[in-house]
Amino acid sequence: MDATLAEILASAWALLVRAAADPRHPCRVVQLATAGRDGAPHLRSVVLRDVDPAARVLRLHTDRRSAKVTEIAAEPRVALLAWDPRARLQLRVGGRAEVLTHGPAWQAAWEATPVGSRGDYAQLDPPGTPATAPLDAPRHPEPERNFAVILLTVDRLDWLRLAPGAHRRAGFVWSGDLPRATWLVP
Repeated sequence: MDATLAEILASAWALLVRAAADPRHPCRVVQLATAGRDGAPHLRSVVLRDVDPAARVLRLHTDRRSAKVTEIAAEPRVALLAWDPRARLQLRVGGRAEVLTHGPAWQAAWEATPVGSRGDYAQLDPPGTPATAPLDAPRHPEPERNFAVILLTVDRLDWLRLAPGAHRRAGFVWSGDLPRATWLVP
């Protein structure tokens, strides 16, 4: 029996919550698209760190000097793609992103970042800077200065399950607290 639209939406949020909590979940690493300064789409993989279904907010981390931070400042509308190969399920999420570089939410995210991962923000030079060899750049003594949080407030979600001869697709769009839900042709 097919699930209802409400059940599908609940399962999509549950999948994202599980992915953020489980480092081995296939949807833990998602693809984030921004509009580049050149007008072209820019796509990269990021780690899903936290999900708040009630607020419709996804949390990601990045280096505050990365191109995506500048791109979000210029155009906060972004898209995110998650793919679970075991379930043959694709989630496309769109919304508005906000970058935090200080404040209580930023501080809590930094404190929750494992010590081993904090080194990811310790490079003196910004991401993408040419280097003479891998990982030979000097390290910043205060990596938290380079740490940023991206909060993505979801305003649309496209759910697609691939099943031989029985693909199913549903769309959800928020313009207030409740989504407009509809079946879509896969």
